[in-house]
Amino acid sequence: MEEKNRSVQEGGQTNYVTRLLRSPSEIEPGPWNELLELQSQPTPFMRHEYLLALHDSGSAHPQTGWAPCFITLWCDDILEAACPVYLKTHSYGEYVFDWSWASAYKRHGLDYYPKCVVAVPFTPVTGSRLLARSEPWRAALVDELLRVVQQLQASSLHVLFASDDELQACQRAGLMLRHTVQFHWSNALPGYRDFDHFLNQLTQEKRKKIRQERRKVREAGVQIRCSHGRAIATADWEFFYQCYCQTYAEHGNPPYLSKAFFLQHMAQCLPESWLLFMAERDGRPIATSLIAIDPARKIAYGRYWGALERVDCLHFDLCYYQPIEWCIEHGYERFEGGAQGEHKLSRALLPVRSSSAHWIVHAGFAQAVARALNQEQEAVGDYMAELELHQPFKQTQG
Repeated sequence: MEEKNRSVQEGGQTNYVTRLLRSPSEIEPGPWNELLELQSQPTPFMRHEYLLALHDSGSAHPQTGWAPCFITLWCDDILEAACPVYLKTHSYGEYVFDWSWASAYKRHGLDYYPKCVVAVPFTPVTGSRLLARSEPWRAALVDELLRVVQQLQASSLHVLFASDDELQACQRAGLMLRHTVQFHWSNALPGYRDFDHFLNQLTQEKRKKIRQERRKVREAGVQIRCSHGRAIATADWEFFYQCYCQTYAEHGNPPYLSKAFFLQHMAQCLPESWLLFMAERDGRPIATSLIAIDPARKIAYGRYWGALERVDCLHFDLCYYQPIEWCIEHGYERFEGGAQGEHKLSRALLPVRSSSAHWIVHAGFAQAVARALNQEQEAVGDYMAELELHQPFKQTQG
């Protein structure tokens, strides 16, 4: 689908063509990934290979309530701006919770679904979403988004886990911001020498607790090995997926991501973006954690965990301590542990603000949501201030 006769002001008036894509396969990976690398906060999850894998594996697909409608802006066959858009019939897999908004619509006899979401499905990682070669092109992309929302008769637009420059562009276009809290670990400059050096920067209470937790895992007879990239064996991927499904089963839900997504796509197309920690006891695997990494920017992302046997404190070691130790050894600057869980703070993952932008078509509901977001923003500020009182580091790190 194409729309002509659009223009953007960039050193004069430039005409462009808008193309709506029903699948990531309708665009070559080269132009998409090239544009991604120009952004302020690219992540492996916005690469064409990752987005295509979500679709081709049946994970994010119209049949699962994720109908792709990617927006691309072209000028003389050059991709100037683009973003992944999904027409959603539910709010699962987004991690910015708007169930109460949907309920309010229903109580008033209105349809909240479908809605438009700009996001990486099932991936609550902050990064670039509105890819553009310049700010004028980003502004044009946001304008196209608002037109498409109305064209598709969607109730609303949600730009999830976006970068700061994108959020500013959204605000200028009239979108409302919403904030939440995630927990990240940072490698203190010039970098910790080793894990003990890192522990020595913590308060005595926190340092003692971490050492006790790691000791419990060792005393339980658990050994942990790490594999990276193509060194992750097929059998390891198979066991990881078994653990991944177990985690969802324990919460009474089916897994979001299919087996094909990991074994047929990630293991083959993006192997260097993955780090697998495997816990074994008596020669048998019992638990795993899968970490995404960005070697170019030295950032690691905690993603998935699962266990078939319970061992006290194993979750903390596999999901936090092992990745942090690996990051220190390999000179990584940051480990993003994800959203939720004050328990991460005592393990030296500090709170950071993560934000999204929202636009509600219905004027009355837009005003109600704006009031609610103002109250929510105050609560998030209070929450972060409270977390700051429980800072795990000594007053002076060194």
